Amino acid sequence: MRKSLGPLGILGVILAIAGIALIATQNYLIAGGLALMLIGVALVVKSLVTGVLQSFGMV
Repeated sequence: MRKSLGPLGILGVILAIAGIALIATQNYLIAGGLALMLIGVALVVKSLVTGVLQSFGMV
């Protein structure tokens, strides 16, 4: 996983987790909603990138 993300991607994941943890210290419900939203956005982006790569015949 480290090779595919690179150092900047790993830093982004760490910052996202730290942000959700910071919000969770104040309100668990909001932190849970943000985590679900972040997962949803990640799945949409993965789907879009896969579709674009398939249209170019790269996958």
